[in-house]
Parts: sequence; structure tokens; C-alpha cells
Amino acid sequence: MLKLLGISGALRAASTNTKLMHEAVRLFGPCEFTEANLRLPLYDADLEAEGIPSEVMVLAEQIRDADAVVMSTPEYNKMIPGLLKNALDWVSRTGVKPWEGKPVAIMSAAAGRAGGERSQYSLRWALTPFNAHLLQAPEVLVADSSHAFDPQGRLINERTVAGLEKLMTALREAASKPV
Repeated sequence: MLKLLGISGALRAASTNTKLMHEAVRLFGPCEFTEANLRLPLYDADLEAEGIPSEVMVLAEQIRDADAVVMSTPEYNKMIPGLLKNALDWVSRTGVKPWEGKPVAIMSAAAGRAGGERSQYSLRWALTPFNAHLLQAPEVLVADSSHAFDPQGRLINERTVAGLEKLMTALREAASKPV
């Protein structure tokens, strides 16, 4: 059974990015799913000097142990949210190097009409130093995200569902290939 780690760049309980991440997991198919916790302290070299916080090590190990990672990011002021960048910065300090060659699918849900296009672009840049295997297509961008899900948290636009299904099929294939 493949291990899939989900990372939502939003903490709000009713986050459309968390809903999108869960839809991605559903479309990925049978797997052992873990949802990452990004409630981490702000990166601080003085704190790092005292030792890597345990919750940061847990995240780094979850990334390392996953066969694939699915990330969904909101767009805050045309970028990824600080909590997502903070998590990436902390994990880079652990010495674990969990992203190396890891299949990663990214997506976004945002209130605007572009669906988080800029945040996806900035997330791709933020992941570049880690040499993850970023899937390039299809891009899944959910615009006007507060109206994109039904009461059960399922995407209602068939075209978006089809794109997400294609992306998750590609992620499953990448995760299934021998390293």
C-alpha cells in the first residue's frame, strides 16, 4: 500500500485547500494517508541552536517515509502563505533531506479568478532547492474556491475533477516506480 502525505498550506478548519487536498487523496485511490501538521514554531536560528523542535522532525520524517506528497496552497498576497514557507525552511535544517526525488503534486484553491496560480508558481520555486520530483501537469487551480465544493466537501466542477484525477493518476504512477 502506497504511503501518501498531504500538506495543506492553510490552517483554517474549513479551508478550501484542505478540502482540495482531501479530494486529491480520494482520487489518488487506496493508500495509507497522513495529514501533515504545519503548526510549527517560526524558524529561528537561536531556537534551532537548542535543537530541532520535535514537531519539525516528525514532519521531515513523514515526508521522507511517504511514497508521494500532495500539497495544496492558498494564495496570500500573490504568494504561498508564510506557514508553508516556514515549514519548508524548518525541514531544510533537519539534515534529513526528505524531498530528494520525492514525487510531489501541487494544487491550489483561492478566492480569486486565477485559483492561486501565483502561489503555485512560488511554491514550485520554494521547492526547487530540494530536488523533489515535481509533477508539471495538469495544473489544478480552483478559482472562487468558497463556491467550488458541495456540502460534503466534494468538488462540483467536472472539469476540475477530471484534471485532479489525471494529476493523482500521474502521482500514483510516479510513486509506484522503483527508486
